[in-house]
Amino acid sequence: MIQRPQSLYLFVAALINLGVFFNSIYSKAMADPAEWIGYGLAISITLALLLALVSIFLYKNRPLQLNLVKFGTYIQIVALGFGTGVLFSLGGFGIFLWQETIGVALLVLSLVMFWLAGKNIKKDEALVKSMDRIR
Repeated sequence: MIQRPQSLYLFVAALINLGVFFNSIYSKAMADPAEWIGYGLAISITLALLLALVSIFLYKNRPLQLNLVKFGTYIQIVALGFGTGVLFSLGGFGIFLWQETIGVALLVLSLVMFWLAGKNIKKDEALVKSMDRIR
């Protein structure tokens, strides 16, 4: 079902990851002389976005959905690492880096959404198992 809370969390995580592409942290990462940082950020955000979207439609196969959400969480942690690295290479937190700090905060918020989705998938799986025991 598309209206389950974990599906909404995954959709919000995908939207947030898409929003990072329009933030200045992405443009700063792509302008970095070390090109692997920008490409690493882009690939990890894109992969997390795709895993979130694919996981939404796997509601009938909860174990596979949970595994993809866990993998997406790990990829999101990698994206957060790249984003934090770019932020600190620019000089750290400060008023002059407000847009970049918002970009890293978006990555953290997306990570929280992945975590909440995984938590709700586990709760659904426990509910189904308890109903199977009653039958």
